[in-house]
Amino acid sequence: MAANIKSMTEGKPLKLIFSFALPLMIGNVFQQLYTVVDTMVVGQVLGVNALAALGASDWLNWMMLGIIQGFAQGFSILMAQEFGAGNIQRLRKVVGNAILLSAVSAAALLVLGEAAVLPLLRLLQTPEAIMGQSLLYLRIMFAGIPVVMAYNLLASVLRALGDGKTPLHAMIMAAAVNILLDLVFVMLFGWGIAGAAAATVIAQFSSGIYCYLHIRKVEILTLGREDCRPDAELDKKLILLGLPMAFQNAIISVGGMIVQAVVNGFGVIFIAGFTATNKLYGVLEVAATSYGYAMITYVGQNLGAGHIDRIRKGMRAALGVALLTSAVIAAGMLLLGHQILGWFISGSPEEAELTMGIAYHYLAIMSVFLPVLYILHVVRSALQGMGDTVLPMASGVAEFIMRTGTAVLLPMLIGEEGIFYAEILAWAGADVILVSSYFVRMRKVETQWGN
Repeated sequence: MAANIKSMTEGKPLKLIFSFALPLMIGNVFQQLYTVVDTMVVGQVLGVNALAALGASDWLNWMMLGIIQGFAQGFSILMAQEFGAGNIQRLRKVVGNAILLSAVSAAALLVLGEAAVLPLLRLLQTPEAIMGQSLLYLRIMFAGIPVVMAYNLLASVLRALGDGKTPLHAMIMAAAVNILLDLVFVMLFGWGIAGAAAATVIAQFSSGIYCYLHIRKVEILTLGREDCRPDAELDKKLILLGLPMAFQNAIISVGGMIVQAVVNGFGVIFIAGFTATNKLYGVLEVAATSYGYAMITYVGQNLGAGHIDRIRKGMRAALGVALLTSAVIAAGMLLLGHQILGWFISGSPEEAELTMGIAYHYLAIMSVFLPVLYILHVVRSALQGMGDTVLPMASGVAEFIMRTGTAVLLPMLIGEEGIFYAEILAWAGADVILVSSYFVRMRKVETQWGN
C-alpha cells in the first residue's frame, strides 16, 4: 500500500479531517492561482471586453465541470466505503467500472457541449461585442472534456483511499504549467482568449498524467481484466450515486446561467465587475470544498467500517473548523479586497473605478455570509459520504429556486444590487434542506447499524 493511502476509521476525527483537507486546500489555492492568473492576464492584457467574455463563459464552463466532478465524486463514495470495509477485491471492481462509465460520460458530454454551446450563449443574451470570444473560449474548453474527466476520476480514486497529497502535487504542477503557458500563449504569442483556454486544458492534462503514474504504484489498485468488465448491478449502483450529484451540479449551474443572463442585461462594465468577484468565488470557498472532500472520504470509510459514532464526532469537528476558517477568509477579503480585485481590472480610470465599485460591493456581501456556504459544503458532503446523493440533489434544486427567484425578482424591487443576494439566498435555501436531512439520515443509519 502506498505511503499516502490512509484509513480514516481510527484516530482523532478533527486531526484526520483537517490533515486530509489541508493538502486539498493548498491544491485548491494553486488551482485558484492559475484561475486568477487567467483572469489577470485576460483582464490586463486583453481588456474589459475580454474579461467580460470570460465572465459570460463562466457558468457554462462551470456546469460542464460540475457534471464531471459530480460523476467522479459519486463513484468515489462507493470506493471509500469498500476501502473502509477492507473489501479490496470489490474496490478494484468498483474502480474498473467507474473508469468505463467515465469514458462513456466524457464522450457524451463532449458531443453535447460542442453542439449546445452557441445556442446556450444566445439564450443567455450574451452581448454581440463579446460573443465571438466567449464562443471560442468554450469550444476549446469543451474539447478538453475527456482530459478533465480523467483527472477528476483519478484524483477522486486517490481521495477515496485517504490520499490528499498526490492530488495536491498534481495541482501544483498544473498551476505552474498553466501560468507559464498563459504568459507564453497570451502575452508572447498573442493568441488572445484562446491561449488562456488552451493553457488550462494542457495544465489539466499534466495533472491527470501525474495522478495516473502515482496510481500505478498503488498495489491495491492494480486492476485485472475481470475488474474492467462491465457489471450491470455495480454500474447501476455507481450511476445512482453519480447521476444525482452530476444533476445537482448541473441544476445549480443552470441557476447561475439565469443569473448571468440577468447580469448580461446590465452592460459590459457591470459584467466585468461581477466577473472579477466571481473569479474570487473559488478563493472564498477554497477551504469549504476541501472540507467537503474530507467529509465524503471520512464518512464513507467510517460507514463502511460500521463506526457510526465516529460520523457524529467528525461532523462536529468539521463544522467547528469550517466556521472558523470561513471567518478568517471573510476578514481577509474585506481587508484586502480592493487590492486583490485591482489585479483583474483595467481600462480607463472611469471604467476601472466603476468596475471596482461593483466588484467590491459584491465581494463584501459574499464575505459577510460566507459561514452559510461552509455549513452547506460540510453537511452536503457528509450526506453524500453516507451514500445519500438524492437529498443533496434536492438541496441543489432549492439552490436553483432561490438563486433564480432572487435574480429575477429582487432587481425589480431594489435595482442592480438585488443580483448580489442571489448566491446568499441560494446557500441559505440549501442549508435548510441539508441540515434537517442530516439528522433524519443519521437516525436511519443508527437504526440500521443497531447503534
